[in-house]
Amino acid sequence: MKVNSKISISLFLLFSFLAISCKTASTPSSKSTAVATLESAYSKFKEPAITHRRFKHADLQPLIQKHTDAFQITKLGESVEGRSISSLDWGDGKIKVMLWSQMHGNESTATMSLFDLFNFLEANGDEYDELRTLLNSKLELKFIPMINPDGAEEFKRRNALDIDLNRDAISQISPEAVILKAARDDFDPEFGFNLHDQQTYYNASRTPKQATISVLAPAYNYETDVNMVRMKAMQTIVGMNEILQQVVPGHVGKYDDAFEPRAFGDNITKWGTSTILIESGGYPNDPDKQYIRQLNFMIILNALEQIATRSYEQYTTEEYFAIPDNDLQLVDLLINEVQVPMKGKSYPVDMAIRRREMSAGDTYYVTGSVDDLGDMQVYFGMEEFDAKGLNYVAGKVYESTFESISKIDYVKALDLLKQGYLAVKVKNGAKGDLHQLPILVLKSRDNFDSGWKTGEATNFFLEKDGVRKYAVVNGYLIDLENPKDQEFKQQIY
Repeated sequence: MKVNSKISISLFLLFSFLAISCKTASTPSSKSTAVATLESAYSKFKEPAITHRRFKHADLQPLIQKHTDAFQITKLGESVEGRSISSLDWGDGKIKVMLWSQMHGNESTATMSLFDLFNFLEANGDEYDELRTLLNSKLELKFIPMINPDGAEEFKRRNALDIDLNRDAISQISPEAVILKAARDDFDPEFGFNLHDQQTYYNASRTPKQATISVLAPAYNYETDVNMVRMKAMQTIVGMNEILQQVVPGHVGKYDDAFEPRAFGDNITKWGTSTILIESGGYPNDPDKQYIRQLNFMIILNALEQIATRSYEQYTTEEYFAIPDNDLQLVDLLINEVQVPMKGKSYPVDMAIRRREMSAGDTYYVTGSVDDLGDMQVYFGMEEFDAKGLNYVAGKVYESTFESISKIDYVKALDLLKQGYLAVKVKNGAKGDLHQLPILVLKSRDNFDSGWKTGEATNFFLEKDGVRKYAVVNGYLIDLENPKDQEFKQQIY
């Protein structure tokens, strides 16, 4: 009979597991720094030079250099395109902790928080000195704030070789992967922090709440066994979750722990480092993730304090597994029971719409499309609308051409929508230029994409008895009678 590997753990490992998992009188149980103190520390030490998440390698270099007095700065190597990859070391303790960020070039939230943390660690002579002294005496920290500078240059996931660095831990085809592996091997950290961003459409399982922060103690084998190394990461995550539940209750998810044999997090756990994955997702009204940046600062600082005091040992693996799983059931706009036409008949369907972010230099625009339709009762909309009794109706392009986009304001655009026009044309202005009007703007074409089937662009009206009640423009819902304030991020087509 084949015995499950989780059951067949050696007696020594099993007894050790139970000893650490259970709360006993001998387990360190110190009270962590209060949430209010962590919040005030962030406010005081937030790096003012970083104001958005689309910064580049060159933007970080002067910020790194300003910490030469307090940190040991080392150039570890160069990326495919020759950009430097540096580490910053701090602390005189014996417990080694390595933190690396932006392995994916467009996942920069935690990178921002690391520079806030650098400011905090470097300061002195204030109410946080006791915590700094503790960390300095117990920990030796190695930070690598940007592993994929070439990807960051174009704000894309992969590196200049078009390789996903998080699938290059074994083959190490990319120089960036070689650098990260060598840094881990040379430093040999007890704990590691693998810092990423995830889709904003992740939710905490069975709830409509975005998974603002998702966490994981990565598996080291296909069986997802729990050994001492992985257990310490799980315990630390429980403490981090206690902080998060006080400020963003219900907005925490647990990332899928399926073993990926090529991934850095999984392998770094396998190589003996207790690895903690932090995935920054979405939060209402935080498109540039500045609040999520604060959350990263708070939970990383909390985790470092736990590690310094060994207070993570007070937590159990059961508490880790109780954290809700990640799910992927959020959409930007969920329209319920809209009547769509097909061969002379109308059918009531639920329509799930997502607005995908598209890079445009140092900023971005969105493109809305139908992600799914039919019975969407298992989905949650960040905006939900009951369209029962309303019909899908196509829109038109306004016949006259405007000289430029400056000749159209919000009021004019809204008036055109009420007349049945979803798009206008302009003579001057470049294709790809961005605007914030609640209407489509065309430069090099005479029509626009529209439809209600999956994958089609979401530009249409919702009518009742021949009267246009609502417009859907690029995935944005607009109440034509009572429009609300909202931000439109569109491009000229």
